[in-house]
Amino acid sequence: MSQTRAPIDRGRFSNKTVFIMAAIGSAVGLGNIWRFPYVAYEGGGGAFILPYLVALLVAGIPLLLLDYAIGHSQRGSAPLSFARLSRRLEFIGWWQVAICVVISVYYAAILAWSVQYVGFSFTQAWGDDPETFFFADFLQAAETGVTLDFVPAVLIPMVIIWAVAIAVMALGVQKGIGATAVIFIPVLLIAFGALVVQALTLPGAIDGLQTLFEPNWAALLDPAVWASAFGQIFFSLSVGFGIMITYASYVGRKIDMTGSGFVVGFANSGFELLAGIGVFAALGFLAQASGAAVADVVAGGIGLAFIAFPAIISEAPFGALLGVLFFVSLVLAGFTSLVSILEVVISAVRDKLEMSRIAATLAVTVPMAAISILLFTTTSGILVLDIADYFINRFGILLVALVAMLAVAWAVRRVPWFADHMSRYGSVRLGRWWVVLVTFVTPVLLAIMLVLELVTAIGEPYGGFPAWMLGVFGWGVAGAALVAGILLSIPKWKATTPLEAPEHDEEVIR
Repeated sequence: MSQTRAPIDRGRFSNKTVFIMAAIGSAVGLGNIWRFPYVAYEGGGGAFILPYLVALLVAGIPLLLLDYAIGHSQRGSAPLSFARLSRRLEFIGWWQVAICVVISVYYAAILAWSVQYVGFSFTQAWGDDPETFFFADFLQAAETGVTLDFVPAVLIPMVIIWAVAIAVMALGVQKGIGATAVIFIPVLLIAFGALVVQALTLPGAIDGLQTLFEPNWAALLDPAVWASAFGQIFFSLSVGFGIMITYASYVGRKIDMTGSGFVVGFANSGFELLAGIGVFAALGFLAQASGAAVADVVAGGIGLAFIAFPAIISEAPFGALLGVLFFVSLVLAGFTSLVSILEVVISAVRDKLEMSRIAATLAVTVPMAAISILLFTTTSGILVLDIADYFINRFGILLVALVAMLAVAWAVRRVPWFADHMSRYGSVRLGRWWVVLVTFVTPVLLAIMLVLELVTAIGEPYGGFPAWMLGVFGWGVAGAALVAGILLSIPKWKATTPLEAPEHDEEVIR
């Protein structure tokens, strides 16, 4: 007589608040702090708010709600949710999983740098030349190529980041991911709010804010500005690559998902605006202290975090406090995002292989941690990171999101059904407006963005890197994610895994 396999508890967020906190934790990441202020400045300052809000309402929130609809209705990880829509679409879910693997292994390195810089803020270890310190002294960055030369300063924080991440993931959906978000997000808001207050008191802060918010209305006639607005919304909301599908699968059937989506969308944008104020107030101070124009000290990304801000810390009153608040904010925002990315992979492995939470966590995170430490504690780590980040975001996330939207809208034609599902208990009804946006408008906008990015990447080799490095760590990594998605979708699901979505919450535990 055969024995029935014991059901596997996928886990669940205890209530709507925890889910919203977790979703905000995923959306609010490094890009909110170091990317938005620079993109807004380049996009016309105060005038950029118009295309930014249009992008949020026309593409960001509609796509976020589509991710919610897929996960909430199909009650599975990204691969299982797509397989339940159609077995032919399962590869999309695994493609998203592969993208998350790539992002996780390099994202942890940036968090490790931020952890070290919390300590450096007390001693101002970068001295008079933060740029030379970061690249030459701290990372010992190679000029080009790939090396296995070890960088000890990065190892310990990398091990710490991965150890904490593994522990959080092993604790599960509510006790690990949910509890972390409930603690980290309020602490992040307090820390970054304190940083903004301190930055606003610095001499020159008003000049920085004027530089950021002074509208350049002519910029609105530039299609590239609109493309950058849509790109910023898209990347900052964590949509299109499985995170929100996974998180929504852990929410009860009768939760208001549409209202939650708007809360997450506007909370994310609110934090970006706060980041813009804090960053440009500090840059205004740096400009005054160095006798330069604000436009001459504006930076984004790694340059803002690890070069411009250390320079600000060295000059500012109570600079150590400013530095600790800034880099702690980076760690908190980045860690909640890392956790969400890892959950996409763990959830998929659990669903496919019917593994326990701890077994799946170890099977996923230990190899990823090993690869992460091996690649990004070397002198060529930052070069590989720079290339992989650029290509996987543009030709991984953008492309898979476009394919997913077209497949759901046109291959299986489920968008109207999703609108009804989300409206059943939602405080915001998804009517024809949402169907039109998701079926026609947003895919067209994503396609335009993708074409523009492709033209740019082909016309000018990214970052001046050698063609072979771009081929391996750029195009190669982005292409490998798609191939991995196709190959991982070939094995059949276990007979105990239903390929029809359960109708009731109690059936989520299988």
